[in-house]
Amino acid sequence: MEQLLDKLPWPAVLFLCLTLGLAPFFPPHLFEKIVMLSKGQLKRPIDWFDLFLHSAPWIVLILKAVMEKR
Repeated sequence: MEQLLDKLPWPAVLFLCLTLGLAPFFPPHLFEKIVMLSKGQLKRPIDWFDLFLHSAPWIVLILKAVMEKR
């Protein structure tokens, strides 16, 4: 896993976070899904997939930053 994260360039990860991670932009879809999750409104499988899809770039960004600090 660490080798895969090392191979990903920072600009690509940042680009994915700013595009897929925030799309659609007004309001950011990820924030809407997090609010739905906190209210217990994520019931359909498509909602869970959507949450995963929009949060994946941010998870990769966090993991890459943590691995680089080591």
